[in-house]
Amino acid sequence: MKVAIYVRVSTDKQELENQIAQLRKYANKSKWEIYHEYKDIVSGKETKRKDYDQMFKDAHMKLFDGVLFWSLDRFSRSGTLFTLQKLKELDNLNIFWHSYQDPYISTAGEWKDVIISIMSTLAKIERERISQRTKAGLQRVKSKGKKLGRKAIPDNVIKEVIRLLNQPDPPSYSQISEMITYKTKYGKIHHISKAQISKIKNQCLKKEGAK
Repeated sequence: MKVAIYVRVSTDKQELENQIAQLRKYANKSKWEIYHEYKDIVSGKETKRKDYDQMFKDAHMKLFDGVLFWSLDRFSRSGTLFTLQKLKELDNLNIFWHSYQDPYISTAGEWKDVIISIMSTLAKIERERISQRTKAGLQRVKSKGKKLGRKAIPDNVIKEVIRLLNQPDPPSYSQISEMITYKTKYGKIHHISKAQISKIKNQCLKKEGAK
C-alpha cells in the first residue's frame, strides 16, 4: 500500500521536518510504503500550493493508494466546501486519506463528513478573525497619520512613461512594463504595472482636457 505524505507550514521549516518525521514513523508502523513527501511552506488561506496541486495531479494518475496528512487545518483551511470537495475527489479516485492528529478524520471514520464540516468551518472562522485583527491594526496605523502601501511612483518614472506613450509608434503596455522599473520603499525593484501605466495615461488625458 503506497501513501503520499502531505505537510504544510506557514514559515517554520523546522516544524515541517518535525511533522514529516512523525508521519514517516506512522506510515512505517502502519506498514505503508511512502510514495512521495509533498511539502508546502505557504499560508493556509492560499488555495494555490505547488506540492498540494502536484499531489492531486499524481492522485489522478493513481500513483499512490492513500494520503496521510498532519491535521485537517494543514490539509486545507479554505472553507468547508473546498475541503470536502478535495477529500471527495480522493474518495472518487478510491484513494484513502487519514489525519495523523485527528485519527477520527479518516476514510474509515463513522462520522467523517459531519466532523470535517464542523472543523473546516471553525478553521475558516479563525482565519477571518485573524484578518479582522490585521485590518484593525492597519486602521490604527492610518489613524495616526502614517501612510501604508507602496511608495508613490517616482516623477522621473512617470515622465519616462509619458515620453514613451507620446512616441509616434508607442510600445505596448507590456513592453513599457518590461522596460521600466522602480524601487519601492522597502528597497525592492518592481516593474511598473500595466494598470499603473494606464492610470498615468488617464491622468495626462485629464490634464490635457482641463486646459
